[in-house]
Amino acid sequence: MTKYELIPALVAIGRILLGFLFVAGGIRHIMLFSAVAAEMKRMGLPLPRFILTAGTAFQITAGTLLALGIFVFPAALGLIAFTIVASVMMLPFWSMQGARTSAYLNWLSNVGIVGGLLLAAALGLE
Repeated sequence: MTKYELIPALVAIGRILLGFLFVAGGIRHIMLFSAVAAEMKRMGLPLPRFILTAGTAFQITAGTLLALGIFVFPAALGLIAFTIVASVMMLPFWSMQGARTSAYLNWLSNVGIVGGLLLAAALGLE
């Protein structure tokens, strides 16, 4: 097997892992729904239960599509937007006290995830 023959398998594995990250996160939000909604309310976000429900449904749906290789380009772009919006809403390290370092590290992880999603989107155009 040549290195070029590995490309489709590596792309599929990468898509599955990225998609699983969002599906698992959505399932976690369902399991901790009240606590996450309460934290969103504490942070001053409007309609926290609605936002959490919509965001959770979106991340599970788009993550599943990405993992299955269906509508990869729009799913990846949607997850990029979701990740950026969620990061700004839930990880405002620039205005935090105490948990600032943790929020900053989570923000940086999300930057890396956006990078992976950009690659998935680009490869989804082929």
